[in-house]
Amino acid sequence: MNDFFDIFLPACASIIFIMVVMGVPFLFAAYTRRLKHTEMMKMAELGLAKAPDTSNGNGKNTLRWGIVVTALGLALCIGLYPIGFVVETGFPLNFGPWMVVGLLPTFFGLALVLIYYLTADRKSKEEDGEE
Repeated sequence: MNDFFDIFLPACASIIFIMVVMGVPFLFAAYTRRLKHTEMMKMAELGLAKAPDTSNGNGKNTLRWGIVVTALGLALCIGLYPIGFVVETGFPLNFGPWMVVGLLPTFFGLALVLIYYLTADRKSKEEDGEE
């Protein structure tokens, strides 16, 4: 039982430390973004600035981010796959729970690319005024 706490407590402390170190900059960025948004909305209400454009444009950002996130996920999958040869757990094709770290962004990126191609025809018709 003592061995459990010798491993568990430092692991929990390091996870909490990493969450704090990564969370503070994220919270700061989110707060400054909210301040900028609030300022822009107040200026738009007073007529001092044009309201921000909320349209998605032509969707090229969706495709761009889809490709980037898919490539990141594939790189993680390639980097994590050899763990299956080191840790013999009996999973088929040497896949294990660690592969989720790479598979989630891969499929999320593929979903973004799919969204771009499924909505591309509709967006081009709306721009031409055919709908």
